[in-house]
Amino acid sequence: MHPNIENKVAVITGGSRGIGFRIAEALVDNGAKVLIGARTAADVQSATAALNRPGSSARAIGETVDVREYRQVERFMARAEKEFGGIDILVNNAGIGLFSSVEEMKPEEWDAVIQTNLSGVFYCIRAAVGSMKRRGGGYIFNISSLAGKNAFAGGAAYNASKSGLNCFSEAVMLDLRYHNIRVSYIMPGSVETDFARSRRAQPPPSSWKIDAKDVAQVVVDLLKSETRTMLSRVEMRPSKPPRK
Repeated sequence: MHPNIENKVAVITGGSRGIGFRIAEALVDNGAKVLIGARTAADVQSATAALNRPGSSARAIGETVDVREYRQVERFMARAEKEFGGIDILVNNAGIGLFSSVEEMKPEEWDAVIQTNLSGVFYCIRAAVGSMKRRGGGYIFNISSLAGKNAFAGGAAYNASKSGLNCFSEAVMLDLRYHNIRVSYIMPGSVETDFARSRRAQPPPSSWKIDAKDVAQVVVDLLKSETRTMLSRVEMRPSKPPRK
């Protein structure tokens, strides 16, 4: 059976830009009702305006949410229930990266990365899964990174958060598979977004990198895939990165 995305309700954290925004855009284009979240009201407002472009039949709304705060996450998920009647698709995309050596990293920086990239995903799933069960099932996407399996100097917090997210995602899949809830984690390599450019002094676009739209296409393809099959992990790499 090929599921239909049209009229499904999707909730996307970190949905105001980058990968999250492109996923929201792709789901809107496929007829979904979308709730996006971000920490800054201005970002939420501009993103929802872009999704609800003139002449479109898009149904996109937004709300501020800090996924590190469980009460905010509960309120955020309740908005989807109130406006759209429930949740069918959850995309956990909110994430941050703070990069420094272990001896130089402040404890509060470590906490911020782990709480956002790992605990925040737990909070969102815990708050959304009841709605999915009531609606007969759903699909959860956790946006991870190849950094979850490939450590690099200065990336201890980020590597740990994404490695933990990978294992967490597999455990959640086992918890929920018999409730008709599929779980996939997507591990992109180098993606051309503001997040990636933040680590460089000069931010010129890099045509060899994965485009955020490519990640969005994977989400759409998985949503449309046969329900009898689940691709629990997807690794994405640029086809032709610069030779070392």
